Amino acid sequence: MSDAPTGPSARTTLRRGKNRAVYDEDQVKAILAAGVAAHVGVATDDGPIVLPMAYGVRDNEILIHGAVGNAMLKSGRNLDVCVTVTIIDGLVIARTPFHNSMNYRSVVIRGIATAIVDPADKMAALKIINDHIAPIWDTARPPSESDFKKTLVLAVPLKEVSAKVRGEGPVDEEIDMDGPHWAGVVPLTSTWGAAIPASDLRGTPDTPAAVLDMANTSAH
Repeated sequence: MSDAPTGPSARTTLRRGKNRAVYDEDQVKAILAAGVAAHVGVATDDGPIVLPMAYGVRDNEILIHGAVGNAMLKSGRNLDVCVTVTIIDGLVIARTPFHNSMNYRSVVIRGIATAIVDPADKMAALKIINDHIAPIWDTARPPSESDFKKTLVLAVPLKEVSAKVRGEGPVDEEIDMDGPHWAGVVPLTSTWGAAIPASDLRGTPDTPAAVLDMANTSAH
């Protein structure tokens, strides 16, 4: 487990749009808490690849997981990776398409991905990843020994981290301000809908309270 403080490095310090840079640990973790999927990039023997993955945050590390046979994760063990989480909050419509933009919250994490091998630590990490999305770990069937063996969990320290946030209207040129063209923001919101039982659900098991509580709540 890493105890490294969250912060930028030479590789994660923003140079373009640095007025939107966020390095505060609490704000970075708030974005990670609101996100749903991380995109993980790594260089493999077949070239670079980026895949979306579920994740969780524990202390000062981000946790990701996948199948032991996943070629990307195999390559990522003890190798430099880049993890990104992005939340789109709206489209920014400017008076000219050149100035169109988006409002967003994003985090970039770079560092060494290390496999978690201690069984108890690995199980705890899997619970954190699962419960980041839907906290049903304590009400669902526990992972079997086979499930556990087939799953690889990696930890990346939150040491080289930066966030970038945009939450404003269009930035247009003065020459266009008195023109006839509309400008503004179209917000984007996501909510979880009511749970739909599986078509092969047998009997009448209760829907977990954690699942019921998700309905009509913000997805990010």
